[in-house]
Formats: sequence, structure tokens, C-alpha cells
Amino acid sequence: MQVTETLTLSTPEAQFAFGQTLAALLPAGTVLFLEGEMGAGKTTLTQGLVQGLGFQGEVNSPTYALMHEYPAPEGLVLHVDAYRIHHPDELYEMGLEDYIERCRLSIIEWGESLYQDFPAGWILKLEYVPEGRKITRLR
Repeated sequence: MQVTETLTLSTPEAQFAFGQTLAALLPAGTVLFLEGEMGAGKTTLTQGLVQGLGFQGEVNSPTYALMHEYPAPEGLVLHVDAYRIHHPDELYEMGLEDYIERCRLSIIEWGESLYQDFPAGWILKLEYVPEGRKITRLR
């Protein structure tokens, strides 16, 4: 994959604000994959994205639920955590495609095994760096 853009943010608040801004720029129906080690800020970025689309409630990681839906004024947002999924078929059996079809934005953490199924999806890699968090758009 080719790196197209990189941004370094110094605080979690800046990462949240970036998510709010990015949400407005993503076309309707976008599938957004988030890569990064635990604690790299995937949930913080997701909170910004979801609230950037107008959802005012609490946004949590769906680690144990696997999927959360957020009814935002600009459309439904799906947040998936595929960390505990052993094979992508498990998500498809849960209706992943149906969810994605009706969502304004679908955010998938730990979804590397799904990249080929969503070739138009965006991929953001989040990393710790001495200056804060680095976000790199891979696709």
C-alpha cells in the first residue's frame, strides 16, 4: 500500500477534533478501517467521527459487543471491533454487509482481513510517536 497522507497530533483532544473534521469530509457510505496497537487512539478518533456526524451520546469501543450502531442526524454510523473475530465470515454471518449498506459511515477496527472485500475503503494507521499520535492514510 502506498502512503498518501500523514498527520501528527499532539493530544487526544486534537485527535478527537481531527475525527470531527474528517467525518464531514468522508463521502456517505464510506468504510473506514482503523489500524493500530491497543491504546493508539482508535476509539478517540471514532468518538470524534461519530460526534462529527451529530451523535451526542456516549461512544465506546465495541470490543465485547463486536458492533455498535450510532443513529446520528447525518445517518447511521456503524463501529465494529474485529479483534476477537477469528475469520471474516463470522462478521458476514452477523449481517455486516447489510449494516454497511445502510450506514452513512462504517468504522472497522482490526479489520485487515476485510480490506480486499472493500477496495474503496479508507485505511488509517494510528501510531504512538514521541510527539503524540501519528495518523497515516494508507488507502
